[in-house]
Amino acid sequence: MCGIIGIVSQEPVNQAIFDGLSVLQHRGQDAAGIVTSDGKRLYSRRNNGLVSNVFHSKHMQMLQGNMGIGHVRYPTAGSSSASEAQPFYVNSPYGITMAHNGNLTNDAELKKEMFRQDRRHINTDSDSEILLNIFAQELQKQDIYRVSPDDIFKAVSGVHKRCLGAYAITAMITRDGLVGFRDPNGIRPLVFGKRETESGTSYMLASESVALVTQGYEIVRDIKPGEAIYITLDGQVYTKQCAENPKYNTCIFEYVYFARPDSIIDDVFVHKARMRMGHKLAEKVKKEWADHDIDVVIPIPDTSRTSALEMAMTLGIAYREGFIKNRYIARTFIMPGQAQRKKSVRQKLNPIGLEFQDKNVMLVDDSIVRGTTSKEIVQMVRDSGAKKVYFASASPAIRFPNIYGIDMPSANELIAHGQTDEEIAQSIGADKLIYQDLDDLIDAIKEGNPSLNEFDCSVFTGEYITGETEEYFNHLRDRRSDAAKNKKDNEMPPIDLSTHD
Repeated sequence: MCGIIGIVSQEPVNQAIFDGLSVLQHRGQDAAGIVTSDGKRLYSRRNNGLVSNVFHSKHMQMLQGNMGIGHVRYPTAGSSSASEAQPFYVNSPYGITMAHNGNLTNDAELKKEMFRQDRRHINTDSDSEILLNIFAQELQKQDIYRVSPDDIFKAVSGVHKRCLGAYAITAMITRDGLVGFRDPNGIRPLVFGKRETESGTSYMLASESVALVTQGYEIVRDIKPGEAIYITLDGQVYTKQCAENPKYNTCIFEYVYFARPDSIIDDVFVHKARMRMGHKLAEKVKKEWADHDIDVVIPIPDTSRTSALEMAMTLGIAYREGFIKNRYIARTFIMPGQAQRKKSVRQKLNPIGLEFQDKNVMLVDDSIVRGTTSKEIVQMVRDSGAKKVYFASASPAIRFPNIYGIDMPSANELIAHGQTDEEIAQSIGADKLIYQDLDDLIDAIKEGNPSLNEFDCSVFTGEYITGETEEYFNHLRDRRSDAAKNKKDNEMPPIDLSTHD
């Protein structure tokens, strides 16, 4: 999961991209990058770290031009080295930079194909570099001096035919304009907006609407699954559907966890969707546990606050804030290693003892992934004097790996895989565990936009829209487990020619 942004304006875009990435920082804290263009040459800065740490005054002054793209990275595969910070660049044709949110599922095959067929070398472990080179190769096939909208759309169509998985893209052609497109299933979000100023009209593409509205942009609409948009340097906008069978399969986890509550994704207000999740959880408690003895509902900040408050109101039970959060600690779920996650839990959250003392506490979280954070928090609550500790998850049990850009790599690293709800409760130390039903979760989101008929729910169901094989999941486990990541981060990044036989 990453955050991407792209802007075409009649004035410098460096500060606007910086501000947009800062708003999208929750989508990735591993690395950040910005590339701008003045219509003649590119200016780039990318490195490991938070947006505020990567870009200083000297870097901002260097990033010249009225067009640019940006990226905040959250690693799911490969290493966390600065060499894999985006946006990526390829010289031929035209000079193209690209920022990618998502994950390709046929990247290994594409890497071999790129070398054998297209004579292009991939120098990192990032599937984003592969996707950039596929797009560049498809554009080069047009064999023209300057690109037209039709050339762009033909290239995107070629990408859709060759690439499987999830991808939302902002790309920049140095002398021509900004390109954005979304995979044919619309798994990852991409929204389009504009702003009128004295200098003229500015256009923005971003992962979430909040990046637009915080800078005064009007939300025009979401880019549709399979659709591409091309905005020229002089502000001409072109769009076209580039996929043969596009349909919405938006990642349901965007609404559960990743997106900010003040964002709108595919015409669904995330805040309202989370309110409905909390209401449906409460209704489940009423139905299945009518004689409950819950004294207080307490959220595990921040994502679950909306659901927890609505759950408490529906049950007619007190809602309390029981944890103080250190906002300078990154989101533990998206940290790259298990040891780092476990260490960070108690650094990130500190319980307010009087809210737990001698009470039966219902803790509410957005989800339970590995269970590391949940177990630590339950123990903290017991240590604070709670009589009983119950746990509710606003999403169903996560039993299967995610292959579309979320760090849920190996099934055996997921606490719910192969375990019953009672066994999971015992594993995290809770007296009772309540999961959201999948149908209720889907209804909570569809109520905001009834035209969304299908979602990517693979982490709950094990059903993958792109039809991966067991061999792929074995390959995924070997690449993306915590052990694999720790090993890679301790190695120098190699130039690997082993797959080019």
